[in-house]
Formats: sequence, structure tokens, C-alpha cells
Amino acid sequence: MNTNIDAIFNLLAGTARGWRGTGITARARKTPEKVLKLYDIEISPFCRLVREALSEMDLDVMILPCPAGGKRFRDEARQLLPGTKFPMLVDDNTGVVMNESADIIDYLAKTYESKLKSQQGFGRKVAVGTSALASTFQYRIGGFRGMKARPSKAPAEPLVLYSFESSPYSKPVRARLCELEIPYLLKNTPKGAMTDMGPPVFRDKLFKAPQGTTRNRAWLSENTGKVQVPYLIDPNTGVAMYESNDILRYLDKTYGA
Repeated sequence: MNTNIDAIFNLLAGTARGWRGTGITARARKTPEKVLKLYDIEISPFCRLVREALSEMDLDVMILPCPAGGKRFRDEARQLLPGTKFPMLVDDNTGVVMNESADIIDYLAKTYESKLKSQQGFGRKVAVGTSALASTFQYRIGGFRGMKARPSKAPAEPLVLYSFESSPYSKPVRARLCELEIPYLLKNTPKGAMTDMGPPVFRDKLFKAPQGTTRNRAWLSENTGKVQVPYLIDPNTGVAMYESNDILRYLDKTYGA
């Protein structure tokens, strides 16, 4: 599918969710010493709610993809928490292993000191409903992206992805990583100021403002000379790259079986 048409579908998905997971709205005051782990299905409306919260709290997380038919992490998750559903959070800092998206969001906010709260009652129904609607925009010829496992080769080390939840160009990359069951450290890169809004070419010319408004945006600016997502780092091959289509081709060539 044409990249721009694909981006329009992803923009519709972001609109359905009111652009949750775009900016830092409730930054966590504490940072986990050990990285959080999330057993996740990219297309799941419940997993999306947790990823949105992590983005808004500016917390990084190790994503362990569990697509339908996957074998790499699903059994591992069920050994940790028999009968688990997804998302499932593992916090090695506290020994907590838990599922249920609302409970996970409240746990993260309480433990890492964020003002974010899960929605309850009617608000919860709206959140789940709009998240499910957003998932429908991930349908492409052949089925839903980020849902079913594809044959793949496991990397020796997890990859690293700079992204934020609602980014229309990051969604296809996260979906492919999920389908290939490739673990990756999600370096959340939400917008930290109004001057971060808009496509990089337009934004940087219009505002001419500092790019490092968050810790991960600052890292991108200092180490790559610009700030945009997605940005993939593969420690197994030394490859580091921007542009979603290039990243998709790289993942298929390197890890597709």
C-alpha cells in the first residue's frame, strides 16, 4: 500500500482515540531501575491503552510480542501467570506480574508517581470502544496488521525502537515487529511541547525551537541530528535507520523466514 494512503488510515486510528499517546500529559516522576516488560499484541485495543499510558508517562518498556499463533513469548507469559490475557506487565523492580489494562495503568501511575488514572465506568467503555475502532483501521489486504505471527528468525539481542503510540509512521513498524515476534526496547518519544507538533520538515522550519523537549527526543537530536520517528537500532547488525518503509524492508530481509 502507498505510504501516504497507509498514513491516512493510521491518522484515522489516532483520531478515533483522540490522539492519546501523543504527548507527555502525566510524566512519571520516578524512573524504573530495571526496564519494564510488556507482553503485548500490537492490534489489541487493551494493549493500546497501556502503550498510550506509557507514552504519556514518558516510560520506556521492553515489548515482548505475543501475536496469535506466536510461540516465542506466549508460553513464557503463561508460565509467569497461568491463564493470562494480554497485555501482561512484568515489573522486576517490585516483583509484580499482572494483566488487565486498567489495573496496569493504575499500578504504573502509583508506583512511578504519575497523575494519570485509568478510566472507569462509562469512560472505560468509551476508551475500549474507541480503541477497538482504532484497531479496525489496521485492516489491510490479507488481514489485520500486528495480529498474527509470521515465520521469523529470533534476534540474539532485542532491537530498539524510538516511537510514540499515535505516530502514523511508527504503527506499521510496531505491527511488523509484533508479527515477526521480535522483542524490542520501546524508547517512548512523545511530544514535550507545542513546538513538537506536526511533521518534522514543517515543524522545524516553522518553529525553529529546541528539539530536545524530552529525554529521548534530546537523544535523537544529539545523536542523529534530527528528531523524527520511527527510528530503529539493531545492536545485532549495527544498523540504525529512519523511514518506516526502509525499516520494514530491513526487518523482512533480516528476520523474515
